[in-house]
Amino acid sequence: MDQAESLRLKKAQEQAKPLARVITITSGKGGVGKSNTAINLAIHFRKMGKRVIILDADFGLANIEIMFGAVPKHNLCDLIYQGKSITDIITWGPAEVGFISGGSGIAGMSNLSVDYLNYIISNLAQLDAIADIIIVDTGAGISDAVLEFLVASGEILLMTTPEPTSITDSYSLLKALCRHPRFNQQNTQIKMIANRVEKEEEGQLLFRKLYSVVQRFLKLPMSYLGSIPQDNMLMRAVMAQIPVSLANPNAKSSQAYEHIAAKLLDKENELAGGNRGMAAFFQHIMGKRPRIYGGE
Repeated sequence: MDQAESLRLKKAQEQAKPLARVITITSGKGGVGKSNTAINLAIHFRKMGKRVIILDADFGLANIEIMFGAVPKHNLCDLIYQGKSITDIITWGPAEVGFISGGSGIAGMSNLSVDYLNYIISNLAQLDAIADIIIVDTGAGISDAVLEFLVASGEILLMTTPEPTSITDSYSLLKALCRHPRFNQQNTQIKMIANRVEKEEEGQLLFRKLYSVVQRFLKLPMSYLGSIPQDNMLMRAVMAQIPVSLANPNAKSSQAYEHIAAKLLDKENELAGGNRGMAAFFQHIMGKRPRIYGGE
C-alpha cells in the first residue's frame, strides 16, 4: 500500500467514526423540570448501554451539579481560555454519566479567531468518541443564548406543565424559534414532554392544546413523547441530591422516565433524531463554518 492510499484509507476511517446523538432539552419558563429530565433520561440511557454526557448550558445556575451532588473542578471556559482538554472538564456522576458545566464560555466563542475556533471545535469533536448521546440542558425562556442552542439542535425535547403560563410560554418559545433566521424546520424534530400531570390523559390533552395552536399559527410539526406524573418520591430524591431513577427505580416518575428513554431509543425515533455530533452543533451555534480536522 503506497502512502497516498494509506492516507485515503485513514481519512475514510476517520469519516466513518460514529457521531454522537445530540438531544437538547428546553422549556418556555423555568421550574418545569428540565434538569431532572436530563439527569433521569441520562440514567436510563446508561442502563440501556449508552454512554452519556450532559452539557449544562443553563448559564448562571448550577442545577445539574446540585442534583449530581458534585462540584466540577473545570467548565467549558477552561477548555476555551485555559487550554484544558475535553477530558479535563468532564465530571463523572452517578451511573457513570458525564457532566460538563457550560459556565459562560459559549457566549464569548463568536468573538474568537477562526484558528482558535478550529482548535476548540476539534476538541469538542472528541466527545463523539466518548459519548453515544449528549444531552444539552438549556436555560429557560427565549433568550438569545437559548435560541442559539435550539437552532443548532436537530432534536429538541420541549418540557411543558399543565400551568397556563407554561403552555403560553412554550408557544412563545416555539414562535421565537420559527422566526430565527437560521432555524431549519425540515432538519429539526420537536418532541413534547408533559411534566407534573395527574394522569397520562392530562398529558395527552396538554399536547393537543399546544399542538392545535402551533399548527394554526406556526405550521410547525411536533410529536408527543409522554408524560411525567406528580410524584413525592421525585421530590424526595431531589432533596437528597440523588436521581429518582437511582434512588427509587420503582417510583412512578422513574418508570415514566424509563418509558420515554426507551421511546427515544426505538429505531424510528433514533433515526429521526439523527447524529450530528458536537462539532457540527457548535459550528451551527456560531453561525460559521470554520474548517476543522476531517471536515470540509
